Amino acid sequence: MARIAFILLCHKDPKGVIAQARRLAASGDYVSIHFDARANPRDYEQIRGALGGNPSVTFVQRRWKCGWGEWSLVAATLEAVRAAIVAFPQATHFYMLSGDCMPIKSAEYAHAFLDAEDCDYIESFDFFESGWIKTGFKEERLIYRHWFNERTQKWLFYTSYNLQKRFGLTRKVPADIQVMIGSQWWCLRRQTVEKVLEFCANRPDVMRFFATTWIPDETFFQTIVPHVVPGKEIRARTLTYLIFTDYGMPVTFYNDHYDLLMGQNYLFARKISPEAIRLRERLGALWTAKDVHFPISNEATGLFRFLTGRGRVGRRFGQRFWEAEGSLGRSNTLLLVASKKWHVAKRLTASIRQHTKIPAVDFAFNELEAGLPDLGGVETTVEKRHRHRRALIRLLFQHFESNRLILCLDPSELYLIQDLTSDKADTRVLMIDSQFDDDYLRGHIARVGLAGAETAPGVVDRLLPLVRADLEHEAERLRDMEFAAFHAIAPWRSAEENAAQLARFLEVPARTALMLARTPDLFSD
Repeated sequence: MARIAFILLCHKDPKGVIAQARRLAASGDYVSIHFDARANPRDYEQIRGALGGNPSVTFVQRRWKCGWGEWSLVAATLEAVRAAIVAFPQATHFYMLSGDCMPIKSAEYAHAFLDAEDCDYIESFDFFESGWIKTGFKEERLIYRHWFNERTQKWLFYTSYNLQKRFGLTRKVPADIQVMIGSQWWCLRRQTVEKVLEFCANRPDVMRFFATTWIPDETFFQTIVPHVVPGKEIRARTLTYLIFTDYGMPVTFYNDHYDLLMGQNYLFARKISPEAIRLRERLGALWTAKDVHFPISNEATGLFRFLTGRGRVGRRFGQRFWEAEGSLGRSNTLLLVASKKWHVAKRLTASIRQHTKIPAVDFAFNELEAGLPDLGGVETTVEKRHRHRRALIRLLFQHFESNRLILCLDPSELYLIQDLTSDKADTRVLMIDSQFDDDYLRGHIARVGLAGAETAPGVVDRLLPLVRADLEHEAERLRDMEFAAFHAIAPWRSAEENAAQLARFLEVPARTALMLARTPDLFSD
């Protein structure tokens, strides 16, 4: 059975550290503690006094003064790993934790999970190609030497960097390693950790290189592990669940996140708020529980993005310069059908194709299988269609040999609708209003990944009013754009009222429009 040596890096909350170490050790596992040398000495004395006699807990020989972005974080981790290797010969796995982490599965589950597959868990993506770094320094992290802390010694940090840049004082990455990047929260097998330590002893050149890179805790282990272990034995993921905001800050979890965290396919989570006393108590008890079933839904990340994205002020829907690929043509008429219920829009376009000669394409910018003709490759992916939207639409006009074309769009594609209505072509918008009952909303929640089959019903019920408000808000945003040619049909209007809107939108005779409005089961779910 797997026995885990937890590598615990911490700098505060001595009572929490003591409770965490005791809890982890009580399950038959081990804990190696590095407590930041910058922290209050009395806090460290308290931890040593409480845990010093526990045979399942060890302490590093040398404590480092740790700083964000510094080599000291890697050095502290290596100290804790070395201490654990010596103190716990029966440990099979080494798991990185911080004082802000808590278990979201039981020890029983964690041991069975690690026993199931002989592999290492560490995010390890190509430094230059992966896009893991979104903003700020990238290559500069490596080719320049960083001796100062960017947060506490800002002037020294940037003065040193600017001088090196000015005089061309760059350096090369060691020739035989491929720099990788990822989260610092890993879980490695004993044999892997031993190989990493052997590598450290034999390669002082690589150690010197990483000692002056910036934020090496995101690159050191992530680079060395795939250098000493075959790729087939590495799973490029972390077993610790964490979410980052769009400002690059980790999301903090509170008392009402218990069910959500249990449903994630991870063993631990960070950051748990120190003030979330009830959550900490429940997660602490969870670690020692037996025979617990964990329904995995993995909805937390999607739910977070949905909730934080609702109603955000300042979203930009204007045209970017790279999106302007020429006009669709003044003589052409583009007819945009916006509908949240895609099946309703498809029924309408099928009826339009049957009763008129206007070509119609269903959700080309939302669905891969949109029934598009061969257009020379621009149609092969949804991403390509978005990127070359005007070229795609011009090709469709040519393919159908028509100066009129209907396209279906999801109302959430507001930036795309606005972009197309700003064109020189005659562009009109038809909004298909919808009613959203609870059954439809539950299906929508499942389709967009906000909840899974194993999600607790209570979670879904709490989402219903939020999702309903979001869908209604999409329709209101379309109306607020005040398009010059905007029309709308709805299931609560009479066929005659809807026909009048369709006649103006399509420029078809009233009789034809009425036939379209009376399409059988047009608005049915």
